[in-house]
Amino acid sequence: MALTKHDRELLERCVAKEPGAWKDFVDRFMGLFVHVVQHTAHCRSVRIARDDIDDLCADIFVAIVNNDFGVLRRYRGNSSLATYLTVIARRVVVRQMSTRRMAEALGHVGAKSLQRADATAKQQSGFEDREEVERLLAELPKRDAVAVRMSYLEQKSYAEIAARLNIPENSVGPILSRAREKMNGMRSVES
Repeated sequence: MALTKHDRELLERCVAKEPGAWKDFVDRFMGLFVHVVQHTAHCRSVRIARDDIDDLCADIFVAIVNNDFGVLRRYRGNSSLATYLTVIARRVVVRQMSTRRMAEALGHVGAKSLQRADATAKQQSGFEDREEVERLLAELPKRDAVAVRMSYLEQKSYAEIAARLNIPENSVGPILSRAREKMNGMRSVES
């Protein structure tokens, strides 16, 4: 389905920062983003609270407005706007959920809320925690360590990781999964 006239006008208004455009955009796509968050959580067997849904939707909106509405400026009309935004929203949600799981796997957090988990992980500035993460990364093959560092510490997208490592984008997920398993194995051997 091509870009509708209504969506094209909404995009143009948002990019031009017309008064009321952002409110209209939020009203138009909030339900879609809530659905994406709930569906992604369900597919990944992650239990989320209402606050988590609100936080993840806010993260999606932040991703859209970053870089002067860069996400909207990059839209080329090859699909409906809703389809394009669904892909963007899912990537944001998966990244946030992965960040939480990585922090939990490293034993840094146990909080229910994604926002609290992320904030707690960032506040874990204890030298031993940072040392442990660096040591675990040093024991991984170089490519895996770079992928983990870019994904979880630098919050880079799979596309950015793939470009840096000169690998297909669909290879990034399996590399990160194997690296997580190795890191968890290294931690449990020490415990």
